[in-house]
Amino acid sequence: MAKVFDCIDEKIATWIGKQKLFFVATAPLTGEGLVNCSPKGGDTLRVLDDHTLMYLEYAGSGVETIAHIRENKRMVIMMCAFEGPPKIYRFHGEGAVVSRNDPEFDRLLTHYDLDLRGVRSIIKLNVKRVSDSCGYGVPWYDYKGERPSRQNYIDGVDDTHMRAGLQALNKQSLDGLAGLTDEEIAAATPDAADET
Repeated sequence: MAKVFDCIDEKIATWIGKQKLFFVATAPLTGEGLVNCSPKGGDTLRVLDDHTLMYLEYAGSGVETIAHIRENKRMVIMMCAFEGPPKIYRFHGEGAVVSRNDPEFDRLLTHYDLDLRGVRSIIKLNVKRVSDSCGYGVPWYDYKGERPSRQNYIDGVDDTHMRAGLQALNKQSLDGLAGLTDEEIAAATPDAADET
């Protein structure tokens, strides 16, 4: 039977730390808008406290999550166990975008020991509801490791080209909502100015 929890307790936080994949879903306010669901991997998700999750948001081919959060803050993170006992957790709440030019960004980075090149922002979720469900329908999968694709891309492109990609693909959502500002794009690619 599904349960609703008061917070992200120690047991749930430990379970979160063992998962290799999570999904983020957001939607615009308009009924005609496109719902977005993105898979996320890597060692990017952190439990800040019993009501806050955060993860690193890398430069990508779209900006749906950021645009939707800025419009209405609604967000859910869903995780399911692919190994061990079946379990699904959903964390509903209000999202916030912490850009690289935001003073809070550097403080939040203390939770990571990673190469941050290619990170465009940190997404925080103020968790309002924690619930679980059985996960009986989720198949078992064996974790083989992280794909090298993202890091290969980041290592293979200079900041000038990364900035051009962000300008072309991250200024607005598929529905035309505001995405990254010019200032945020510049902060995410600080070396681009040195390369011109």
